[in-house]
Amino acid sequence: MAQTTQPTPAELEILDILWDRKKATVREVFEELGSRKSSTYTTVLKFMQIMQAKGLVIRDEKDKAHVYRPKSTQRQTQTKLVGTLLEKAFRGSALSLVQHVLETKPTTPEELAAIRQLIDEVEAKGGRK
Repeated sequence: MAQTTQPTPAELEILDILWDRKKATVREVFEELGSRKSSTYTTVLKFMQIMQAKGLVIRDEKDKAHVYRPKSTQRQTQTKLVGTLLEKAFRGSALSLVQHVLETKPTTPEELAAIRQLIDEVEAKGGRK
């Protein structure tokens, strides 16, 4: 059985397409990626084969054109990536992670209001979301 690992940036681009479409052939992914960046069909095919081996996607082989779908939801993948980043780069400190994000990326007033609301909700639940 394939062991799930974290996706690379290029694999995340492919996963973004699969999350939007729910499922897609290599040709469909290639065509959508082509509008974003230069890549060849065989490169996209190889990436998707590697992603299947890593357990990131599932391939349906019923038809001639293999159809791929993501194994995990976007939310599940984001949670795993953030958890790893939190542990590896910020030594488990949510404060350090949030502080870094707020200091390095411009935040709109609407985003700040939503962050405050999330904090209020977490506090109301006793510190756990």
